[in-house]
Amino acid sequence: MAVAVVMVVVVCLLFWAGWHNLRSRRVAMQQAQQAQVTVTTSGAEPQGTHQGKPAPAFTLLDMTGKKVSLADYKGRPVVVNFWATWCGPCQLEMPWLEEFHTKYKGQGLEVLGISDDPDQPKDAILKTSTKLGVTYPLLLPDATVKDSYGVADYWPTSFFVDKNGVVVVEKIGAPSKDEMEADIRKAIGQ
Repeated sequence: MAVAVVMVVVVCLLFWAGWHNLRSRRVAMQQAQQAQVTVTTSGAEPQGTHQGKPAPAFTLLDMTGKKVSLADYKGRPVVVNFWATWCGPCQLEMPWLEEFHTKYKGQGLEVLGISDDPDQPKDAILKTSTKLGVTYPLLLPDATVKDSYGVADYWPTSFFVDKNGVVVVEKIGAPSKDEMEADIRKAIGQ
């Protein structure tokens, strides 16, 4: 009987610790979002300055070596998502991006994932994306694309671009799933 009581107490403590940890992380995330700092990199445009402006053009290689250009998607809403294989928040949001890519494909939505893993072989990038169920195009960065978008060392960073090629939302960090869908709907024009 005493063992059962101890087990119940331990299970209750584990649940309480998990709930407390989740609550603490949510509060910390909200505080971080409220206190976002604008970071600049040498020669790059500061974060948050692309909203309302045309998305910087790029042509990058996908995982098969095919050239993919932002101009290929002219007239369609696009999410340009900078991510990394080691980034936990990136791995959290990538399945959501995949889900919304499928859900809004009929409205022309495209998602372009730009890997920021210069030291990782393509196999490692593909392994991570396959594990997450990602089917949208994944692109390898060149030396200038991060700078042209003003992406500092904070991942993920996403740009929600409307069908006219204008950045309607620039998001640093992983938003909630509902926020992401709202940003996508803004890009689509809903």
